[in-house]
Amino acid sequence: MFTGIVEELGVIADREDLSDAARFTVRGPIVTADAGHGDSIAVNGVCLTVVDLRPGEFTVDVMGETLRRSSLSDLAAGSTVNLERAMPANGRFGGHIVQGHVDGTGRVLSVSPSENWTVVRIGVPDKLTRYLVEKGSITVDGVSLTVSSVGGSGDDSWFEISLIPTTLNETNLGATTPGTVVNLEVDVIAKYVERLHLGSEHRDVPALDVPALDVTEAK
Repeated sequence: MFTGIVEELGVIADREDLSDAARFTVRGPIVTADAGHGDSIAVNGVCLTVVDLRPGEFTVDVMGETLRRSSLSDLAAGSTVNLERAMPANGRFGGHIVQGHVDGTGRVLSVSPSENWTVVRIGVPDKLTRYLVEKGSITVDGVSLTVSSVGGSGDDSWFEISLIPTTLNETNLGATTPGTVVNLEVDVIAKYVERLHLGSEHRDVPALDVPALDVTEAK
């Protein structure tokens, strides 16, 4: 479990392509400070397992399915990546519930800087648009963000995020340009609500046995 609060900008130190996978060595002194073999670290929003550790670096194996479904396939030595360790049980919940399970990729359509923030418009697959609501949460390359606007339809669907200077300076979103492919994870609560709603339409769901509230006693 993650929260979408990026801890540091890491760098891909090495990429090894295998027959049906890839192995990345990532430089990240903060996230490796207390990491151990088998720990989870989110790399651009993708939850990956540490398989090897060296001072200031960790290595992860990325299967072909993950490469096909995320932007990790575009990474090469020298690429910068957003890094976040899994949240401890007693940690601060600074963003929103992020699983590190990418739902799809989007493509940056425009970047509009202003004096105090930058608005980024991202094209989104039509299958994900139903999970996007204005002021709702979205994870972009592992960064917990608030949707500021939603528009378009079908293959022309898009949403916008407004990035403050801290986000621009401390994540790789500050270097994004039109055409950049980013990982997207929608709010998992929205997916569960949808699933429960669809299930209730196809079978009888017993009502919860909740006693009625006596308003006179409540007073």
